[in-house]
Amino acid sequence: MKFCPRCGKPLGTRGEGGLARAACLTPGCGFVHYDNPTPVVAAIVEHEGEVILVRAHGWPEKFFGLVTGFLERGEAPEQGILREVNEELGLEGEIVRLVGAYGFEAMNQLIVAYHVRARGELRLGDELAAFKHIAPEKLRAWDFGTGLAVADWLAARALSAPRTSPG
Repeated sequence: MKFCPRCGKPLGTRGEGGLARAACLTPGCGFVHYDNPTPVVAAIVEHEGEVILVRAHGWPEKFFGLVTGFLERGEAPEQGILREVNEELGLEGEIVRLVGAYGFEAMNQLIVAYHVRARGELRLGDELAAFKHIAPEKLRAWDFGTGLAVADWLAARALSAPRTSPG
């Protein structure tokens, strides 16, 4: 952002809240660009006992991730992720639980991740190039973005697994 959306003058830099921020220096305007993170929802989609991973158009051939999307105005995160699951996979979903919220600084996003159990016939939406099913015990987390939610989900899953007694 180079120009003030209020008065159209060029933006400068001003200390605000202990940080250097883009701001309008024109007397009487007062605009500050806080550059807050964008809320994104993500789903660990469980379908027919397996997790669905997706690949968006333009991603490397071997890279798959979670279903994700931006919230729309007035939409609760729970509504947003169920909408995304339906748009991207053609599935009806139900939220099992909130997995967590994760800062993704590289993209200036706040990811709110859910475990979603889905049903129906999978139909890939326009935004996606491919999908794959993976058994939960073969799923491995990656160390950025939505991979942090996968790590937490796998850890919680391991803790809730039935224990067998020795002998």
